[in-house]
Amino acid sequence: MSQRRVPLVNLSDYRHGTAREREAFVRTFGEGLREFGFVSVEGHGVDSDLIRRTYADVARFFALPVKVKKKYEVEGGGGQRGYTGFGKEHAKNRTIGDLKEFWHVGRELPPGHKHLSAYGHNIWPTEVETFKENTLALFDALDAAAKVMLRALADWFGVPQETFAEMAEDGNSILRCIHYPPLGSQFEPGAVRAAEHEDINLITLLCEATASGLEILTRDGEWIAVDTKPGQIVVDSGDMLQRVTNDVIPSTTHRVVNPRTPEEDVTRYSMPFFVHPYPECSLKPLPVTETKDNPARYPEITADQFLRQRLREIGLIQ
Repeated sequence: MSQRRVPLVNLSDYRHGTAREREAFVRTFGEGLREFGFVSVEGHGVDSDLIRRTYADVARFFALPVKVKKKYEVEGGGGQRGYTGFGKEHAKNRTIGDLKEFWHVGRELPPGHKHLSAYGHNIWPTEVETFKENTLALFDALDAAAKVMLRALADWFGVPQETFAEMAEDGNSILRCIHYPPLGSQFEPGAVRAAEHEDINLITLLCEATASGLEILTRDGEWIAVDTKPGQIVVDSGDMLQRVTNDVIPSTTHRVVNPRTPEEDVTRYSMPFFVHPYPECSLKPLPVTETKDNPARYPEITADQFLRQRLREIGLIQ
């Protein structure tokens, strides 16, 4: 395992720093995503107590009997809201399910909003009284931090500052609360906690997990461990960003490996926030990314069309 580490930046340098600090943030953030596809961010403004409270609620929910959890599984919904059971999702080009279960919280939209029918309504577990309050607060905090990072990324490309942030305005973003149980009783041959994959969306903000296991594949083919320290969020680039940047920022292959020793075989919780565009957003490469040496690599497709294609590939819709 390589000892290389992903870059670390402080978002407050971009929000409140001097011109030189802002410039340094933009350079390190953009270059980090291009080289590693992953950047660690501190000073992001997401309250650590809120993260801990949400993890506590998540743990309470996943400790419920399977029969109770399955009340919140939306048949035919592609896992876009509510509960998705253990082993139902698999990585693209695999048939063995990942060793995890999860809950999805989506964007709350007002009645009559044009995207409401596409996104659907959140559902909430009545058994955990503060689940709705805490997950929605965390959703909003991560959404706000993501918008700032997308503006910094636009600065790195030298395009209008709202270019990427506007794609995510009222976007179909998802907070995924994941439970990886100890494998002693639920291990399946050939299965892993999360098989190697790339994220579907623009960028992902990953709150500090409760245990190690996340690894990324570097551009030169090395697997390196990425552990979030308290107060840090890991940001990674997804397939939609790869398309709109014409491979200037590739999506990054990553995985969550199985515990290697009995001592490591403990419950793991994780809360990635997947930043998605609005459904009709075009994922056509930005003109600034097209050059003689890097002509347009992708045909035009909308974010919703691409999302549905990928959900089929990972077994969440037919």
